[in-house]
Order: sequence, then C-alpha cells, then structure tokens
Amino acid sequence: MAEAGVAAVTDTHPLIYYANRGRGLSPRAASFFTSCERQEAVLYVPAAVVWECALLARTARVNLRRTPRAFFDDLFSNPAFCPFDLTLDQIFIADEARIGRDPFDNLICAAARTLDLPLMTRDGVIHDSGAIPVLW
Repeated sequence: MAEAGVAAVTDTHPLIYYANRGRGLSPRAASFFTSCERQEAVLYVPAAVVWECALLARTARVNLRRTPRAFFDDLFSNPAFCPFDLTLDQIFIADEARIGRDPFDNLICAAARTLDLPLMTRDGVIHDSGAIPVLW
C-alpha cells in the first residue's frame, strides 16, 4: 500500500476525467491516478463525489460507461481508492467555510479539511480561496 503522506481527496471532475481514460486530467493529476492504480498512493472519494457522479450520470451529463454502482464497485475494488463517508462534522465545516456557492464543492472541501489532505481539483474558486491545498 501507499507510503505515508502520499494521499489526496478527489473532487468530482478529476474522477470523471479518470473514468474517461484520463482525458482532461493535468499531468500531475494523471500521475497521481497512476500511482493509485499501482497502490503507491491513496485517493479518498468523498460521499458527495459519489452522489454528484450519480446525479450527473442520471442526467446524461457524464458517461461512466456503466451504472454508477458498477463504476464505484470497480473503483473501490482497488484499496488505493477509498470511499469517505459524510459526517455531521463535515456538514458543519462546509457551512462555516462557504468556500463557494456549490454545496457539493463545500462538502468535498470539508472532506479534504477533515482528512487534512490536499484536494485534487482544477476548480478556480477553490484554488483561489486558499482554504485548502490543491493538487492539480
């Protein structure tokens, strides 16, 4: 498994890019996903990301190439990809921080803060806020 300190939290769009064969990922993000595939790094997937992916797939805004349940079953079969449950504390952190207007982004940022890990995102609002370290 991954050595200590090689971990991050993912936003929704990097995971969707990964599902689409990496198109759209920055070189650094793509390299991190490759490290996860080799179980040399850990990527936490907040429950809010799972829910947002399911909603986007349902409305045909993204194509996971299978059902969301099958996509996440496949993803989580690699122990380097770890689901991260939503807690009441994260909800309060998201409410208090209010990094942007998107409730999913706020919950995802709260997950990164809770884990004290960088967030894999290209989101300019999150990056510009300086509230959490960003990996992109």
